[in-house]
Amino acid sequence: MHRSTDQLMNITWLGQIEYARALLLQEELAHQRLDGEIEDTLLLLEHPPTITFGRAASQANLLASSALLRREGVSIYDTDRGGDITYHGPGQLVGYPIVNLRDHGRDVHQFLRNIEAALIDALSEFGLMAGRHPPHTGVWIEDRKIAAIGIKVSRWVTTHGFALNVAPNMDHFGLIVPCGIRRFGVTSMERELKRSVSLSEVQDVVMLAFQQTFSTPIDRTAATFADQSPPQQPGTHAQARRSSRA
Repeated sequence: MHRSTDQLMNITWLGQIEYARALLLQEELAHQRLDGEIEDTLLLLEHPPTITFGRAASQANLLASSALLRREGVSIYDTDRGGDITYHGPGQLVGYPIVNLRDHGRDVHQFLRNIEAALIDALSEFGLMAGRHPPHTGVWIEDRKIAAIGIKVSRWVTTHGFALNVAPNMDHFGLIVPCGIRRFGVTSMERELKRSVSLSEVQDVVMLAFQQTFSTPIDRTAATFADQSPPQQPGTHAQARRSSRA
């Protein structure tokens, strides 16, 4: 069930930015959302090759050596989101909803289901029959995960979000056990459709799906932000930086 709301959602396309930089931005926006200074916001972007560990992650699910990660140009971050290990990279549409759940029924599980629903609806516009795969969170095509979801909720404001595989380097998923799930594989829109797919054509459909799923008007912007964090050295394992207000 989707809860109707009159709240505006700002949707901003950031392009490709470093993971730590995106985290700082999320935390600043989350404080602003908590204080009522901004509306709900969805950041859309892509990351350079990055592996992140969630709170439930096991080191055993990182399969690659530091030397291999350096050769592939992949950075690693520990994070405070839920879930296990995840890969991000060019060709993957990442979405970070900064949402005050006080305006959405204070229901974390329903919020996750709504993110899944929006992505399922978006994929259907491309003729892809996606769905859920309980008990695993995310969006799947049969037994292949096409979108991972992991969030953090603090004082009812959400950060982190989803990663939709549009046309990433699928070989990089072999560096990890994606989401710590060994039984099933991963896929992408490009692999399923057997044609090239651009982020630009997908992001417009995803924005519309979020508008419809959350029953909210949207304000679309494109923005650039000053880079406040140095790039992570590939192959090194770092704690993602926090903002001074965290």
